[in-house]
Amino acid sequence: MRIAVIGAGALGSTFACLLAEQGHDLVVTMRGASLPAVLADGIHVTGGYGDRFARPLAVERLVEPCDLALICTKAQDAAAAIAENAAALDGTPVLVVQNGLDGVSTAERLLPRSECFGLITIIAAHYEGPGRVRVTTAAPSYLGRGDGPVDAATRRWQAVLDAAVPTLALDNFVGAQWTKLVVNMLNALPAITGLSVQEVIGQADLRRLMTRSMRETVRVGLASGVRFHTLQGLSHRRLRAFAVAPLWAGQVLPLSMRARMGKVANQGSTLQSLARGRRTEIDFLNGAVVQAAAEAGVAAPVNALLTKLVHEVERSGRFLTPAEVRSRHW
Repeated sequence: MRIAVIGAGALGSTFACLLAEQGHDLVVTMRGASLPAVLADGIHVTGGYGDRFARPLAVERLVEPCDLALICTKAQDAAAAIAENAAALDGTPVLVVQNGLDGVSTAERLLPRSECFGLITIIAAHYEGPGRVRVTTAAPSYLGRGDGPVDAATRRWQAVLDAAVPTLALDNFVGAQWTKLVVNMLNALPAITGLSVQEVIGQADLRRLMTRSMRETVRVGLASGVRFHTLQGLSHRRLRAFAVAPLWAGQVLPLSMRARMGKVANQGSTLQSLARGRRTEIDFLNGAVVQAAAEAGVAAPVNALLTKLVHEVERSGRFLTPAEVRSRHW
C-alpha cells in the first residue's frame, strides 16, 4: 500500500518508519535541511520500539495519489499542509494525528471528497534531528471519527496501523479527544519554565497549577455537553469526580501520570516546538479550552493564563522561573 505521511516530526517520522517496516511504500513530506538528510540517510527510530530504520521517499509536497495519508503536522500547520497537498490528497482517506479538537473538521473542510478520521496517540517521542527520533514512551494509538460507534471503514484502517504499532478503534472519538486534551494539560508549564514534565510535577506549586488547568478542562467539557471516553484509565466517571475533588486530592492525577512516564525526561510537544524555534500549538491545547469555555458561556481563567504565558515565552525567547510563574498566577 502507498502511504503518505505529511510532516516528518517526532510522530510523523515514527509512524513512517514503523509502517515502512511492514512493507508499505512510504512517501514523507518535509522541508529545509530535513529533506536532503532523510534522502541521504533515511529515518532512524530508537527507544520504546527498539532500533528501527526505514528509507522512505522524501519530497517537499505530494505529486501522486496514494492509498492512505497521515497528517502529522502540528495543529497550527495542518490547514496549510493539507491545502498544499490537496490535489494529491483529493479523495484519499486521511488520518489526522494531532492534539486538540479541530483536526478532523479541518481536513473535512479542505478535502470534501476524502474520508477523514482522527488518530489519538499516547506515544511520547523526542525529535533529535532530521530523520532521528527517540521514543520515550511506547503506547497505544486510538482511531475513530465522530461521537458514534466504530464503523467498518475505521476498523479497516485500524487493522492497517495495528500491524505496525498498537492501535485500537474507538467509539465516541470526540469524547476521547477531550480526554486527551485533559492529558495534554501536561504541556504548557514545561514550555513556560523549560523544565521536563516530571520536574514540573515534582514542584508543588507548579503541580497545583497544572491540576487546576486539568480540572478546568474537565469542567468546560462537561459544560459543553461532552461525555469523556476512557483513555489511560481516565473514564467519564473518574474525570467528573476529579473536577469536583479538593485540589489536594486532585494532584494524584498528575502524580500518577509522572509515575507512568518513568525516569526518561519528557519535554512535552510544546517545549520541543520552542526548542526547534517553531510556533507552538498552545492555541489548540489550552487555547482550545478557552474557546470552548466562551462558547459554553463559562470561564477558563487558568487555561487563559497558561496560553498567555506560553505566548510570552515564544515572543521573548526566555523561560520563566517557577517564582515568576507564581507571581503571574493571580
